Amino acid sequence: MKNTLWTVLLGALLVLGFASAGYSEVGVTDTEIHIGQWSPQTGPAAPWGAVARGTDAYFKWINANGGIHGRKLVHHYFDDAYNPAKTIAGVKQLQEQTGMFAWASGVGTACGLAVRDYLMENKIPWVGPSSGSRHWVTPPQKYLFNVYPLYLGDAQVLTEYAITKMGKTKIAVVYQEDDYGKQGLEGTEYVLKKHGMELAAGVPVSLSDTDMRPHAMRLRQADADAVLLFVTPGHVARVLGTAKAMNYEPQWMSTTTCGDFPLMIAITKGLYEGVITASFGLAQPTGNVGGVEHINDPRLERLAKFKTEIFDEFAAPDERWGYTFNAGIGFVEPLVEGIRRAGRDLTREKLVKELEKMKDFKGLLGRISYGPYDPEDPLCRIGQQEIFLQQCTADGGSKILTDWQTTEFIPMSE
Repeated sequence: MKNTLWTVLLGALLVLGFASAGYSEVGVTDTEIHIGQWSPQTGPAAPWGAVARGTDAYFKWINANGGIHGRKLVHHYFDDAYNPAKTIAGVKQLQEQTGMFAWASGVGTACGLAVRDYLMENKIPWVGPSSGSRHWVTPPQKYLFNVYPLYLGDAQVLTEYAITKMGKTKIAVVYQEDDYGKQGLEGTEYVLKKHGMELAAGVPVSLSDTDMRPHAMRLRQADADAVLLFVTPGHVARVLGTAKAMNYEPQWMSTTTCGDFPLMIAITKGLYEGVITASFGLAQPTGNVGGVEHINDPRLERLAKFKTEIFDEFAAPDERWGYTFNAGIGFVEPLVEGIRRAGRDLTREKLVKELEKMKDFKGLLGRISYGPYDPEDPLCRIGQQEIFLQQCTADGGSKILTDWQTTEFIPMSE
């Protein structure tokens, strides 16, 4: 009896002790906040692995400058190789064995969809998916806060520009056979229909495809004069190289995912020159700005500061400064700001409430706004819908083609 009573008292004391020391929330201690992230460090999407490394350097910089309310951010990221099965296994292992307060970014639509329901059912905040999928906001989820402009919007603006500014009449799409690629296809067809036009060709690509000759042949047979690419950087390089060998050179266009021009120039061996992409970042402020007003955005000063204070100090020696690395900072800035606003007595519910109050938060990647959770309103979690168009120059610089444009949200068809 005495032993039983002692055990109960000891357990109660331990609980009280942990609570008073700040252990009342999963992933939060008196000195640390644990944040999880998945990332393709290997595999077909490895060029996008710099996103997590940018986040990691950003967190290290925050910690070196005192952390947040006396706590350091402990960043747990793992290589899922762009494989949803590995994403599920890694997320569950970290969440259930170590305990994450929240999840940040995470590359890939299919990978994110694989764990979305698990995170939401367990009321675990996920901020800034590194993917522009409509599924992050349709239906909206209380604990999921989007940052990335939707791929549907990229396709809208690119297609409209090709038709009205470049006079293109036969537009095709090369698309990955998943939600990422299919939403690019849908956005393109949406604009074509408005102009009374039809798609010249829709060419699906599997992640396992390596021979792009059949794909390039279909484009050439369709006589497409503009081609939108919604695939991985590696597949972009293969498509461009194969088409060049066939003497087929349409106006190539792509989504924000392939907007890191120095990277794309390198992996395409210069073939990316002239490609037009959507963008919502400021990776090449020294490029040909074409006199467009928005490039004078004050965020450029902040970007230069981050280059010196974050990249130069905390990135690995072989890391490359650029759009993808920067995005790793931008995707998680709302999360960091939300944690700051929530205060020392940090809980997941307080974080959610503070994010819902966020209006026109100016991070590296645009103006971010959320609202109170409304299961009928996708815009309460969309974050932002603004992009601009840029064109790659021979040296990997950026020629800005348009000012910021607000894209139209396309709801899912019933």
